[in-house]
Amino acid sequence: MKRYLLSTLALSLAAAFAGAADEAAPTSGIDIKNIDPGVRVQDDFYTHLNGQWLKTTEIPADKSSWGTFAKLRDDTLSELRGIVEKTVAQPGKKSGDAQKIADLYASFMDEKKLDALGIRPLTGELNRIRAIKDKKAFPMLIAHLDRMGVATPYGLSVRPDARESTKYAVGISQSGLGLPDRDYYLKKDDAKLAAILVKYQAHIARTLKLAGEKEPEASAKAIVALETALAEAQWTKVQNRDPVKRYNKTPIAKLPELAPAYDWGHALASAGVASKVDYVIVAQPSYLAGFNTLLEQTDLATWKAYFTWQLLRSASPYLSKDFADASFDFYSTTLTGVAVQEPRWKRGVALVERSIGEGLGQLYVAEYFPPERKARMDQLVKNLLASYKTSIDGLDWMGPETKKEAQAKLAKFTPKIGYPSKWRDYSSLAIAKSDLIGNVLRAATFANQRMINKLGKPIDREEWGMTPQTVNAYYNSTMNEIVFPAAILQPPFFDARADDAVNYGAIGAVIGHEISHGFDDGGSQADGDGNLRDWWTKEDRANFKAKTDALVKQYGAYSPIKGYHVNGELTLGENIADNSGAAIAYKAYKLSLGDKPAPVIDGLTGDQRFFMGFGQVWRVRMRDEQQILQVKTDPHSPGQFRANGTMVNQPGFYDAFGVKPGDKMYVAPEQRVIIW
Repeated sequence: MKRYLLSTLALSLAAAFAGAADEAAPTSGIDIKNIDPGVRVQDDFYTHLNGQWLKTTEIPADKSSWGTFAKLRDDTLSELRGIVEKTVAQPGKKSGDAQKIADLYASFMDEKKLDALGIRPLTGELNRIRAIKDKKAFPMLIAHLDRMGVATPYGLSVRPDARESTKYAVGISQSGLGLPDRDYYLKKDDAKLAAILVKYQAHIARTLKLAGEKEPEASAKAIVALETALAEAQWTKVQNRDPVKRYNKTPIAKLPELAPAYDWGHALASAGVASKVDYVIVAQPSYLAGFNTLLEQTDLATWKAYFTWQLLRSASPYLSKDFADASFDFYSTTLTGVAVQEPRWKRGVALVERSIGEGLGQLYVAEYFPPERKARMDQLVKNLLASYKTSIDGLDWMGPETKKEAQAKLAKFTPKIGYPSKWRDYSSLAIAKSDLIGNVLRAATFANQRMINKLGKPIDREEWGMTPQTVNAYYNSTMNEIVFPAAILQPPFFDARADDAVNYGAIGAVIGHEISHGFDDGGSQADGDGNLRDWWTKEDRANFKAKTDALVKQYGAYSPIKGYHVNGELTLGENIADNSGAAIAYKAYKLSLGDKPAPVIDGLTGDQRFFMGFGQVWRVRMRDEQQILQVKTDPHSPGQFRANGTMVNQPGFYDAFGVKPGDKMYVAPEQRVIIW
């Protein structure tokens, strides 16, 4: 039976790419011109493969980084622009989403009107905050701002209950900072972060002054002090990676025990959820206690200034040029090193994406994603799932009991390819051609209400968390689903003209990456139904932890910029997925060959093209400011370490390139982290 499964898999994998190439001989799919022959592949795989590109490529002035993902995103934006502007140009009344897309885009592009209006579009919301007389009004205000997408000290969400995944639950989690991470407030010994905090305070003062607020400098100082105190109370990103610790089921009646100074009944009623639930899931209980202390100790004027600032921060990109420029100067130039703002059309298309994403996605799919691509991807995902199924049985660190549970979970994976089977209904979203701020706030409120409306209803298993035009992919543990939007199925991830090897190394490894998230240190704590449940034996968990501890140490030693190291604990899940995805895709590629040798193309063997296909996907250049931001906030390692860090643990890589002791890429066999 095992041999039959392997044989069938080999045939189906070969069929997945059958007809993918043009009638002409397939290309290697490797950008040979980017190879730097002066760097040995055995010493630095990433730089050897991408060295010429790294030497000659300039980061565009309006980008914080530039590489495979950024270029595909830029190309997709141009395609979306064509769709949007064609929709705008259509004569007469348009139907449904098309009219909303055209009017929203037009409202953003009318710069003269926005400059003439200045701060006036926000007058009503600002007056709402100014009118507050005491802190008793905060629960209603926070619910109102949260509904419009404005940051407040805590966020409210609706998602499947992580222990009862057949029902929706309300979650409460920490929020409310204007900087990307608590470290930006608390790392006083880091000169770069300390300088950013000073500039952040100046930016707040600048924005408050533009809005006509009194004593902007004093208010900015008080706001930074309040946000710093909130940051001190917040959990770190590493702490938040643990899904079990984040699951704290709390009856509504007991919320006052966490924050007695806050009227939770009023807060949840104002949010529209009080009558629909009798408990909430609190992600960080100790944070709510810290919020309670600040609520009591911080004066009313400071809180009102804080809420005013958060409203202005959210709205600035959609106000007059002085506000938009101030926002860009800090959030793009100071934080990420970008000197030039993106063309207005790009920002307008991005707004349409955020607001009417699936409406635009439906038009994108019709024009740029033919059905045969979806069929090909469907088959490939099935093949990678089958490869995992075979691999589970051969794991030397997992015992029979855990393997049985792992197989049961794998069998319940739900793949979603290309685009949703059911498109989102935007009919209740009101868009006015002459009201940009109103459009932005209504779109956020629409999304919030759509979320609240899920309570008490069956889980919507057709829902997507990304639009089809997103160049990315994801795994959702509570739904036990892997999702691959249409826009990622293009070179260099999938190249229809190329030989199979590069496609297995690129899109095959991406598929394997997402599947493996179901078995990483976080995803492995949930079962096939999406419920948090410990289905591992203690011995198997210990074996797995020994491997993952080694990955934490390995990646923690990497430093993309002097003074800053990769956080091995924060990036652990993604590093596991890169390691596992490459290993499984390589097995799948070898099976697809059957007993036939792979062709040599451009002087490269099939195995070499496989690993190079993986490595060129992570090609990227990044500004220093953005690199610091990434290591502080992003669970993904920088591109060069996703390539090299993964390769040093792949036995096939050593064979493909003849890596030997003494080479810089060499790691002794007993020290390699081999999971799958």
